[in-house]
Amino acid sequence: MVDEHKGHDTVSASAGRKEKQTYLRETQRSFQQRLLEREKKLQELRKAVETLKCSAQTAVEDSEKIFTEMIRTIERRRSEVTELIRAQEKAEVSQAEGLLKQLEQEIAELKRRDAELDQLSHTEDHIHFLKTFQSVSNTPETTDVSSICVNQGLSFEAVKKSVSSLKGQLEDFCKEEVMKISAAVTNVQAILLLEPTTREEFLHYSCHFSLDPNTANRNLHLSDDNMRMEGRDELQSYPDHPQRFPVWWQVLCSEGVSGRCYWEVEWSGVVYIAVSYKSISRKGRGDECKFGCNDQSWRLRLTSSDSSFWHSNNETKLPLVASSRIGVYVDHRAGTLAFYSISDSMTLLHRVQTTFTHTLYPGFMAGTKSSVKLL
Repeated sequence: MVDEHKGHDTVSASAGRKEKQTYLRETQRSFQQRLLEREKKLQELRKAVETLKCSAQTAVEDSEKIFTEMIRTIERRRSEVTELIRAQEKAEVSQAEGLLKQLEQEIAELKRRDAELDQLSHTEDHIHFLKTFQSVSNTPETTDVSSICVNQGLSFEAVKKSVSSLKGQLEDFCKEEVMKISAAVTNVQAILLLEPTTREEFLHYSCHFSLDPNTANRNLHLSDDNMRMEGRDELQSYPDHPQRFPVWWQVLCSEGVSGRCYWEVEWSGVVYIAVSYKSISRKGRGDECKFGCNDQSWRLRLTSSDSSFWHSNNETKLPLVASSRIGVYVDHRAGTLAFYSISDSMTLLHRVQTTFTHTLYPGFMAGTKSSVKLL
């Protein structure tokens, strides 16, 4: 009986081993496949890192060379302006000194003649007086001083203003171009991150924003540490500022977006939820100042009865949004802008795929008794 039991155990173990052996082979094949995938990915990543290093070094060397050439160009222009000023100074001084010398000579001659006339007027020798009178009374040839207009207020101040203006323009231009360069640099990625799909994943990219009082239209009341805005008929006592929207009831945030960013807002009434370049026009009633009506901005328009997306004055009708909470996602490098309705679930309202050339700033508009609050 013992031998029979042992034989039975051996058969059971053999069958069990056979079953497990099949599973083991499948597991081993899975491991080997995963191993091959990782070894391949390892080689790809190593190659990408080497390529990145070589490309970065080339970019640094090229940038240094180009910036050195630009500095030399600026130095040449500086020398040209200095030479222009010195040449004008030399020409004007030479002309003035020539005239100075001539006037000094004429003054000396006139003083000499005046002295002779004075002396002659006191002589008691009538014959001497008559003989000398003709020679000393002739008026010497002199410059017509009435034709000389001396510029007492002459100054190179206008040159200073022009150079200062050039400096300001170059600084603004360089700032804009460096932002473009920065965007181009950050677009060079060895590892491409997948776009988030759940609200939890989106919240990993949460950004903090605050409304910029210097941009707020005077019909917008800001509160809650500049986190909430409300449209009102009565004007707010904001000081004049070149960044303020004087006509459209709009405001921009102080902080910009140049990478991945997600934020949520609560809204009520009639509102725009937008992103915009800081360079959007401010003065006037034209489309160039209004969110979504130009190539500088993108907006989601929300009311209790309809909703739509606007860019470059082109409207895209959207389904009615019932939720009072909206999520906005930007991937600046990838050129992605997406608006979501947030309730128990996260619903995509509209998605844009484009190329962003400057830093984006969240912006909002609110009608009378309408409000937006950053969360």
